[in-house]
Amino acid sequence: MSSFFDLHQKRKEEARWRILRVLDAGRPIGASEHIIWQVLNGVKIPFSPNELRRELDYLRECELIEIDGEDTGTWYAKLTRAGIDVVEYTVPVQPGIARPPK
Repeated sequence: MSSFFDLHQKRKEEARWRILRVLDAGRPIGASEHIIWQVLNGVKIPFSPNELRRELDYLRECELIEIDGEDTGTWYAKLTRAGIDVVEYTVPVQPGIARPPK
């Protein structure tokens, strides 16, 4: 049973890294949750809309992204300064994000 949870955790960590990369590509504007969802599905990391929002919220709690539009129904995210530093490899990455070695 632990292998299922290990795979699930790895999937979430990979998705978090991909989300940060998508938002880096969209700088300085950021990206909508729909665009992020399309990218994740395109690289074979299928997520439901609720799962995506859960990972976006996780990254917000880590202070790596900001989220706007929660009151409009469509979330828009962009990197914070700390998120840019993680993507640019200028700071160590915290646990929970599958950033590959530089």
